[in-house]
Amino acid sequence: MPVEPGDLLPASPITDLRVLLEVAHVLQGQGIDPARARPDVVAVAESVLDEAQALLSPAAVCAVVPVRDFHHQTVVLDGEVTFEGPLVARALAGAAQVALTVCTIGPALEERSAALFAAGDMLRALALDGAGNAAVGQASLIVMARMREAASARALGSGMRASPGQEGWAIQQQRVLFGLVPAEKIGVRLTESCLMLPRKSVSFAVGVGPEMRPDAVTCDFCSKRERCHWRVR
Repeated sequence: MPVEPGDLLPASPITDLRVLLEVAHVLQGQGIDPARARPDVVAVAESVLDEAQALLSPAAVCAVVPVRDFHHQTVVLDGEVTFEGPLVARALAGAAQVALTVCTIGPALEERSAALFAAGDMLRALALDGAGNAAVGQASLIVMARMREAASARALGSGMRASPGQEGWAIQQQRVLFGLVPAEKIGVRLTESCLMLPRKSVSFAVGVGPEMRPDAVTCDFCSKRERCHWRVR
């Protein structure tokens, strides 16, 4: 049964995302295994925690769009808008609707990190950058969990998550997603090369429907899956 956008997530911007950072998050956000991190690196991560937390302004905005048709590697949405590529076609296969999200932590943390880089304080700059990576990841997971819970309450399943720019879904498709989601409401915009600003932002699509199941992750379809430390396990 079709659902309205507000049935899965609020149509207005979501600003009550409680992101709590720990040292392990900062390290993982830098691509460092916390169990193998050098003591000096751990100490820097600890030193930026409070500042990083204070610089976060997590927010998200969403849209729910009906799926009209599937053919080959193309998903046709309401209004004849299309998503194209093997990854997005796999992610949305069988969906009645697609929930689209843009999520950010705002510009303050990355501006502070850039200032530290410019001042030559590389370790703190990298630690803050890692904190930002972890924070936007946490915020997006909170939004996705809320959407899955709301879908389940309406006897609907939800599928795997996919983002433009991942292998199998061209980064240029970001323009299509941004044409459907009012990302400007949370201060996120696209560059000419389809990168998001603020940089600590993510966008993703999740299929919703009676038969949808989150039984796969995008890492399963990536050629780098065996050697990537960011892989979802």
